[in-house]
Amino acid sequence: MKFEDLIRLYEEKKKRYGEETYKHISELLKEAKELHKRDWLKKPTPNKDHEQSWRAFKGKNFEKLIMYIIKDEVKNLGLKVLNGNTLERTNSRNLPKELSQVKRNLLIDYGEFGSHLPDVDIIIYHPKSLKIIAVISSKITLRERIAQTGYWKLKLLQDEITKHIKVFFITPDEDGTLKTKIPAKKGRAIVEVDTDGSYVMSEEKVEESDKVKLFDKFIEDLEKLIERESFKEE
Repeated sequence: MKFEDLIRLYEEKKKRYGEETYKHISELLKEAKELHKRDWLKKPTPNKDHEQSWRAFKGKNFEKLIMYIIKDEVKNLGLKVLNGNTLERTNSRNLPKELSQVKRNLLIDYGEFGSHLPDVDIIIYHPKSLKIIAVISSKITLRERIAQTGYWKLKLLQDEITKHIKVFFITPDEDGTLKTKIPAKKGRAIVEVDTDGSYVMSEEKVEESDKVKLFDKFIEDLEKLIERESFKEE
């Protein structure tokens, strides 16, 4: 199975559900798992069972799917979207000038231990000023990365160059961590206190707040953010 197959499944769901397709991402992933298993059985991976192979595929391609879903609408706001791995895996000397500057605008200074990029899946930046507006982590469940996401937010806040960058999390929340505000599970508490918010792709009822919302609010909030911060004028 390839990423293109995931896109095909998404587009099929979109024809059926329209703007509410985001609520059916877990359903899409279940269907994708069956297709992935069918292909895997034809050519099993040595020393790896199907569940391991599927987890690797799902983790790598879920973030690509999020990028696919948001890229056109982000572009319509006059912004650019970038996969975080593009900066992480490429030496700065080999990057185009624009991306090299974007990378510099995201680096975290660890003093004598050098400067390092935060672990993020998606970067949204302004194409003229090259100022980074937001970074996104996207995982199936919060336990995979939410504490780490909170850590990166705190590190970005420590530098004048990066303190304005918003740190978001996008997830289907398959373990239900975000469903209830009070009493809050640990992951929900981290989102509420240590990040700029999470957007949930689920049919499940979620007790929303300023920091936890359904995914359909993401572009609307991003638009408000760039208007408030006057990024358009830069």
